[in-house]
Amino acid sequence: MKILTLVRHAKSDWSDRRLSDSQRILSPRGERDAPMMGQRITALGLRPSLMISSPAVRAWTTAKYFAAELGYPAEFLQREEAIYLATLDDLLEVVMAQDDGFNSIMLFGHNPGLTEFANFLVPGLTNNLPTAGVVAVQIEQEDWNLYSQPDTELITYDYPKNGD
Repeated sequence: MKILTLVRHAKSDWSDRRLSDSQRILSPRGERDAPMMGQRITALGLRPSLMISSPAVRAWTTAKYFAAELGYPAEFLQREEAIYLATLDDLLEVVMAQDDGFNSIMLFGHNPGLTEFANFLVPGLTNNLPTAGVVAVQIEQEDWNLYSQPDTELITYDYPKNGD
């Protein structure tokens, strides 16, 4: 069995229009929400064996916050260019390229691809994965072959304003 966790980057800051899309930093709300969501994931006992992030600053920073909360060594975080503005097919390819020895993967990326991926894993789950939102599923197979829709069980769907 495998566990796949999808994390949308925390809220980004749009105030500096000189920055390219990939260089946008987290907003103060994002700086607050990312560690909070990392704590919630830690409380669930989710421990990824591999964390892969889009190289965009907002996603990479979110990944670093989660890593700190989860006790995951920051030097093991991986950047994957293919996650930046990825489609569902791009994200499937990234996951399927990973070694089957990794039993739990956490992916940090962007919409609309992550919402599409979440709905591929859990049909009808959401119209929009919010910023700093997390979807984790247990996949009932021994490999990362996701060409056909896998049999999954939802572990969590959580986001900062959930329960407010």
